[in-house]
Amino acid sequence: MREQIQRAAEMLAAATRVAALTGAGVSVESGIPAFRGSQGLWEKYDPMDFASIESFRADPGRVWGMLAELDGVISGARPNAAHLAMARLEAMGKLHTLVTQNIDGLHQAAGSARVVEFHGNGAQFRCLSCHGLFERDQVDFRALPPRCQCGGLIKPDVVFFGEPIPERQAMEAFNAAQNCQAMLVVGTSAVVAPASMLPGLAKRHGAKIIEVNMEPTGLTGNLADISLMGGAGQIMPELAEAVARLLDA
Repeated sequence: MREQIQRAAEMLAAATRVAALTGAGVSVESGIPAFRGSQGLWEKYDPMDFASIESFRADPGRVWGMLAELDGVISGARPNAAHLAMARLEAMGKLHTLVTQNIDGLHQAAGSARVVEFHGNGAQFRCLSCHGLFERDQVDFRALPPRCQCGGLIKPDVVFFGEPIPERQAMEAFNAAQNCQAMLVVGTSAVVAPASMLPGLAKRHGAKIIEVNMEPTGLTGNLADISLMGGAGQIMPELAEAVARLLDA
């Protein structure tokens, strides 16, 4: 593993532009359960049901019961060592764009500035009628589902199953994939479209793909040039430190 981490660090150090794609595996060590695997919140709620826009529109009160619990988990979470390591790579001038599928804001809390929130931000809320955008403290959660002053339903400003990725986020993410020389894929199996298209796009444009995951994925032995198997909270700090040594940073 140490030899693989060194090889990965050399790829990152040599690249003039590095992009990253992160998923739920980055935040599991902060106490936020991933959709896949029976753990915590998702033992009670089927995400394919409760996280679909059709379910929300059909019974918003029911879905908001789950969302209130999820919001409690996210609002109490703090960045872990993986988030901090990726912020360190950005501070070194190595990580130019971080595309995350997570809605928890932990990359920004750790200090990352160049973050593309592909699936939105769970700390912001939008009215489905007037499209007004609200922060958490502007929404009355005492009665679920919460409603806007215009009378419209309020939902988290995140992408539910069945909704499109916002155009600006999609453009930024795909541009980053096309223009990077290396891509880190951390804590995601990269199977959910359209985010799953980003590693392949980067590879077709000549980028090296470095995967950090707990177990093999569809990238392993296929698109990935290096696959580092283990927790992101352990591997990413070691990788960032190895890059720092190479850059004398």
